[in-house]
Amino acid sequence: QVQLVESGGGLVQAGGSLRLSCAASGSTFIFDAMGWYRQGPGNQRELVANINSGGTYHATSVKGRFTISRDNAKNTVYLQMSSLKPEDTAVYYCSGIRMGREYWGQGTQVTVSS
Repeated sequence: QVQLVESGGGLVQAGGSLRLSCAASGSTFIFDAMGWYRQGPGNQRELVANINSGGTYHATSVKGRFTISRDNAKNTVYLQMSSLKPEDTAVYYCSGIRMGREYWGQGTQVTVSS
């Protein structure tokens, strides 16, 4: 059974940094694409960044502050978050896509205090 497990969330002051990790277990394949989504209080889940063999995408709201990367040898995707703002507060979810099927992690809370 494929599982995605996020880690690295927490409480940080505005202007601070966090690094999220998402490790895949139970799979013998490399995901075609992996990404990070977030859902803030009262908001819909939104795409933050994704990465595939063609490159990376970062949402406008995080461009220049967040960086997605992956280590295929570890089947892990990362989200380096810098210059965090209170509006970045959300549950961050990892996703992986393989042959049209999407897998999700359980989410990790990121709280940015002002």
